[in-house]
Amino acid sequence: QVQLVESGGGLVQAGGSLRLSCKASGSFGRINTMRWYRQAPGKQRELVAHITRGDVTEYAESVKGRFIISRDNAKNTAYLQMNSLRPEDTAVYYCNADVVPTNVLLRSRNYWGQGTQVTVSS
Repeated sequence: QVQLVESGGGLVQAGGSLRLSCKASGSFGRINTMRWYRQAPGKQRELVAHITRGDVTEYAESVKGRFIISRDNAKNTAYLQMNSLRPEDTAVYYCNADVVPTNVLLRSRNYWGQGTQVTVSS
């Protein structure tokens, strides 16, 4: 079984920074694309950023120029550096990943973390 565990959330003032981490553990072959989503109260979950195994990245328009997604394949970990935070960035942030089983001939499966709360005060 694969687990994704997020960390690094918290309370920060507007204009501040936070760095989220998402570490994958368990038995698997490799991790393909990793993503960060967020969900604010009363809103739908939205994709914030993704990064492929080859480090190709893409961002939501609302975070471009402020957030940076990265990964360390050796540590099976993805990061989300969040700068110039705004109150509207307040949400639960979820990690999501496509994980290839130990038997690489099998299709990848999609996993979610439990989420970490980010609160930005004005």
